[in-house]
Amino acid sequence: MTGTIFALSSAPGRAGVAVIRVSGSAAAAVYRALSRRALPAARRAVLVRLFEPADGVQIDQRATDGGAGEGAIDEGLAFWFPGPHSYTGEDSVEFQVHGGVAVVAAVLDAIGRVEGTRLAEPGEFTRRAFVSGKIDLTEAEGVIDLIDAETTAQRRQALRQAGGALGAVYDGWRDRLVSVLAHFEAVLDFPDEDLPDDVIDQINRDILRLEEHIAQHLDDNRRGERLRNGVRIAIIGPPNAGKSSLLNMLADRDVAIVSEVAGTTRDVIETHLDLAGLPVTVADTAGIRDSEDAVEAEGVRRARRTADEADLKVLVLDSQGFQGGDGGLDRIDSETIVLMNKIDLGPMPAVSKSAFPTARELFGVSVRTGVGLDEFLCGLTEAVRGLLDVSDAPVITRVRHRASLEDVRLALQKSQLAPLPELAAEDIRLAVRSLGRITGSVDVEDLLDVVFRDFCIGK
Repeated sequence: MTGTIFALSSAPGRAGVAVIRVSGSAAAAVYRALSRRALPAARRAVLVRLFEPADGVQIDQRATDGGAGEGAIDEGLAFWFPGPHSYTGEDSVEFQVHGGVAVVAAVLDAIGRVEGTRLAEPGEFTRRAFVSGKIDLTEAEGVIDLIDAETTAQRRQALRQAGGALGAVYDGWRDRLVSVLAHFEAVLDFPDEDLPDDVIDQINRDILRLEEHIAQHLDDNRRGERLRNGVRIAIIGPPNAGKSSLLNMLADRDVAIVSEVAGTTRDVIETHLDLAGLPVTVADTAGIRDSEDAVEAEGVRRARRTADEADLKVLVLDSQGFQGGDGGLDRIDSETIVLMNKIDLGPMPAVSKSAFPTARELFGVSVRTGVGLDEFLCGLTEAVRGLLDVSDAPVITRVRHRASLEDVRLALQKSQLAPLPELAAEDIRLAVRSLGRITGSVDVEDLLDVVFRDFCIGK
């Protein structure tokens, strides 16, 4: 990554204000070329008029007619951040200009005409912050999670991670392993020294304690990953039970077609929702029944697969025509909420939760009139909350974290079984390396493209 990079950091399109970032060794030259001024005080907002860069223009030669001078582009705020005290650790400039499409295009074009500048790649500002040692990889991932957060719970988790809470946990464990490794080295390098008799026992106790902490961290039912990606809820049941109507009610808009004709829904229809600040993805599925129609049969197959892959299931049954049998009953488990719908059409049948012994809860509702829906939504929210981590404790948020921690735990277990201290020490070195790969404290060049590929340009 070379050169001085620049990009629009605010959202593209028409807006009141647009933020344009510049980072690199030519940042000062960009400021001087566009403002025709000397550098301002660091980290202070200054009002500047921006011009197209031109050869031979002297510093402080400015138009005096309110911005209509030759080559004037716009007037806005500018900030000068000398490295290393900037987001990227490099010399940086930030312009806040009017957010018109023509204004932004003209400013970007002007910056690009300054020698040594180029447009930034996606995530390159944050990547440079990592390379400069301003943040670790977990903090960088927290930044993109903050940008992508759609619910309050996601925002809070991402903010903790971007603030270094998760990295601090892993760095602490790595420091403990480095200390263990140092004791191993002392045993191996100075066998004739007067070392304590129980030094190996103490080392093993330290390893066991750390292994227990990592095991507890891993045994989290993937709550952090679920919170980051959203809980998957599958709406299943027989045809015409009210599944699509329930999806439309939850989404508060017409997502799925509702019809009295059985088998209207043939494919899986998904929508993302904010459920009391919690992220969920709700999938409406085809009515589950035996069918000789090839297309409907494929829809039923997909409905069963969606149910099997979901974190939670809502089984919708017609309270007026419930006869037992299939229709999704074989998918009921402890993460299934049974919904007896259409109770507005007549009394609910004499069934209780004992009829569905493995189900989480049973509710009688009318999706059409809204009767019983408040109780159902409370139960659904609590079920989702139980699958997520909404505490302040740092949690695993990505598959790569979990894979590295599994490698650490395996290496620690192998060290306990090693027949020689030399082999045990090597297992500890592998564990240290695996922990370091999470935060980026060891060589991780092969991981960087994976970590930063989902960033937007300008961040």
